[in-house]
Amino acid sequence: MDLIMDQAAHFYDSYQFWLRKADKRVADWPLMKSYWPTWALMFGYLIAVKVGQRLMASRQPFRLRWPLFAYNICLVVLNFHIFSELLYCSWKRNYNYLCQHIDYSDNPYEVRIAKALWWYYFSKCIEFMDTMFFVLRKKNTQISFLHLYHHATMFPIWWIGVKWVAGGQSFLGAMINSFIHVLMYTYYGLSSLGEAVQKFLWWKRYLTRLQLIQFFIGMLVGTHSLLTGCGAVPIWMEYSGMVYGLSMIALFANFYHKEYVTRSNLNKREAVGKRPNGQANGHAINGHVASSKKQH
Repeated sequence: MDLIMDQAAHFYDSYQFWLRKADKRVADWPLMKSYWPTWALMFGYLIAVKVGQRLMASRQPFRLRWPLFAYNICLVVLNFHIFSELLYCSWKRNYNYLCQHIDYSDNPYEVRIAKALWWYYFSKCIEFMDTMFFVLRKKNTQISFLHLYHHATMFPIWWIGVKWVAGGQSFLGAMINSFIHVLMYTYYGLSSLGEAVQKFLWWKRYLTRLQLIQFFIGMLVGTHSLLTGCGAVPIWMEYSGMVYGLSMIALFANFYHKEYVTRSNLNKREAVGKRPNGQANGHAINGHVASSKKQH
């Protein structure tokens, strides 16, 4: 027991030490004083998903077409704001996209970058509602391990990013991801309007490709930093980011293969099996046999 208490005290002292080295510009911003509210919100999210699924088990699903549409459009606007702020301010500051050290000064553009990164961090809390909409609509098959892992980890990870490196090299990943989220939430917003609109949304698979590309870009930038000794962010952040990036590549690549390769081949075989004398009897969209599973 004494050993456990000593380790806990050591951990707390280390935590306090690193807090004293944090970015003083963000110290009084919402949720930035302590890590615990972020962790509480993250665990509250996971509990709410589990409890929500149990409560909805014996209930009819909600449709929520217009609330879902409004939610997605709001996230389009928020992510476009984050993307445009990071792009414009980094351009004005002549940022190096491969190795950019953080400027902790009160330069107006640097403060705007820090604020945009805070909004990026907080947007990961807002995005917990992605899962809650799935729960309320009883789309439980959409709540995969990848979905929960991605949503639950991004929020606490970016608290660390904003707390210590609200600028510099941190801007690139957030800027690219916000741009992809503009496209993604546009897709989901339109998809929420129903089948009349969904039949025109042929580009979902390309969103997954873009997500994979962004992770590869992050890995390339991280590798460049490690090989050149850039030192734009602490070395432990570099290695942690590389490990996390590899996990996301593996999970998204697995999702892409199952969703768009395995399922597409299965649908084609099923379609061929149902055709008399090899003649087509199904609908094709852009050269691919349409899946019977509706997209979100």
